[in-house]
Amino acid sequence: MSNNYFEILRAGINTTFQDKGRNNLYHIGIPFSGAMDNRNYLLANKLVGNKLDLPVIEFAYQGPLLKYNGDKINIAITGDVIFELKKKDNKIQGNCYESYQLENGDEIDILSTNKSVYGYLSISGEYNVKLQWGSCSINTKANIGSNNGKKFDNGQKINISKINLNQEKKKTNYLNSKVENIRVIKGTNFDYFSEDGKKIFFEKEFIVSKLSDRMGMRLEGPKIENIVNTNIKSEGLLKGVIQVPTDGNPIIMLSDHGTIGGYPKIGVVISADYDRLVQISPGSKIKFKEIELSDAETLFKLYEMETQNLISQI
Repeated sequence: MSNNYFEILRAGINTTFQDKGRNNLYHIGIPFSGAMDNRNYLLANKLVGNKLDLPVIEFAYQGPLLKYNGDKINIAITGDVIFELKKKDNKIQGNCYESYQLENGDEIDILSTNKSVYGYLSISGEYNVKLQWGSCSINTKANIGSNNGKKFDNGQKINISKINLNQEKKKTNYLNSKVENIRVIKGTNFDYFSEDGKKIFFEKEFIVSKLSDRMGMRLEGPKIENIVNTNIKSEGLLKGVIQVPTDGNPIIMLSDHGTIGGYPKIGVVISADYDRLVQISPGSKIKFKEIELSDAETLFKLYEMETQNLISQI
């Protein structure tokens, strides 16, 4: 059988193709995009024996229900996810970070993420996707990427262009750690805010709003007072920057963020905390902790080393 594909019986809430993202396009207004949780993206590919930069299916909250048609293939799901495999008349409760073999007619039902946001589905092979600027990553706000830049819909087919011959079963024991404090360094407009505003930012708790998405995480809580100007000339943004608009509620820029913005920036989430930041679900509490740039650099190196060690153990 050469025609290998998934039929989407239920698309889920926000199901897209993602990979490592796009480099060096900020100057023309194209954000990085890519998998929100990079570590779980990499582990998903490694568990099915893929190159680490191949596309995966990313889903949020409730994932897709997929029916597989084709030759035997391995799949793996990473994140904190509840899912089932339906093989003929049997239902199997799936475990994250463990590969499973699918045969023709089997189904994967990704029921929900568990007190988190994003999960990843990989296959031992390659999806048939179109690249745009070297990436398949879908940005639904700008309609960029494969699938015409749109999230998946019911009734679609996800075609598979290649299946790996080596389908060795793999698994690893990994626990998605929760973050008590999100570590940040001071932003370029830190002194725009009053002493009380700065104190509130580092000492008080904020609630993640339901309005959060791949573009940004909106927070609600005590207002952060601006004593200089609530608007600035628009300038470049990057992933993890925390802007404070006129209403005093912070917004954290995430992977599909706009490339410029005119709100003052009070801080930047360190790269080592980004993967765990994006998994904080709406309604959860969040608190910030200031660290120095040199410490942020050290923590990033350690996080990268830890990620590579996890990959090498699979």
